[in-house]
Amino acid sequence: MTATSVPNQSAGTITEPVRRPYGLLRHSLALARRSLIKVRRTPEGLAHAVLIPVIFLVMFVYLFGGAVSGNTKNYLQFIFPAALVMTVIISGIMITGVNLNADIRTGVFERFRSLPIGRSAPLIGSVLGDLIRYVISLVTVFAFGYLLGFRVETGFLQALAACALTVFFGFCLSWGYVLAGVVSRDAAGVQGIVTLTMFPLAFGTNMVAPTDTLPGWLQAWVKINPASHAMEACRGLLLGGPVAGPVMRTLLWSFGLLVFFAPLAVRAYRRRT
Repeated sequence: MTATSVPNQSAGTITEPVRRPYGLLRHSLALARRSLIKVRRTPEGLAHAVLIPVIFLVMFVYLFGGAVSGNTKNYLQFIFPAALVMTVIISGIMITGVNLNADIRTGVFERFRSLPIGRSAPLIGSVLGDLIRYVISLVTVFAFGYLLGFRVETGFLQALAACALTVFFGFCLSWGYVLAGVVSRDAAGVQGIVTLTMFPLAFGTNMVAPTDTLPGWLQAWVKINPASHAMEACRGLLLGGPVAGPVMRTLLWSFGLLVFFAPLAVRAYRRRT
């Protein structure tokens, strides 16, 4: 809730606050719209987040398809669900923290402090706006995968569930990089954190090869990597196979990341602004 004031008709002064329900939610959605407008005016950032997963998908399919699966068609079926998860990881961690850090450094969020809105509304609105970017990225990669020859082997509802689970995982994971964007002094610091974490998170998985073909030390990391569970869940939902276990582990990891990083990010943001 947020409070606004109304003038006292008899004395001509401001005396009594009026409570408006769902104020924080309304303000966050309004600022999410601002984030979407910024994406529309600077589409190169969105293109960057979409093109990188597409380039990786083409490279992996045609470089490793014959060696891993015997032909590119079978390998495309194997790698594509994992590529969806990689898409939201790249969309979330490469852009969210950097954009947020830029807004804070340039004084945009200082202006928000003068408005009668919830203190954390700009932060929440920025993250909510990113959800649309995830959806656009997934749709684009999905369309490109179909052009290459990928086909869903389950059904429409399962495919929709895979996309929804992927977006939710990306949303929860992005709060860790929101925290990085808030506490870092400049964009270079955020990009350094992104570089150090993106590769083990996205590629230290069973994305390009089955887990049992990896060396033991790498298998240990793959089995605890939350991105691996999300990729397994997407494979089950899109291609068939075990679903309940991977989906449950993905949801648990997602909620854990959200509960841990979101309060820290909001607290750090309030201290900095």
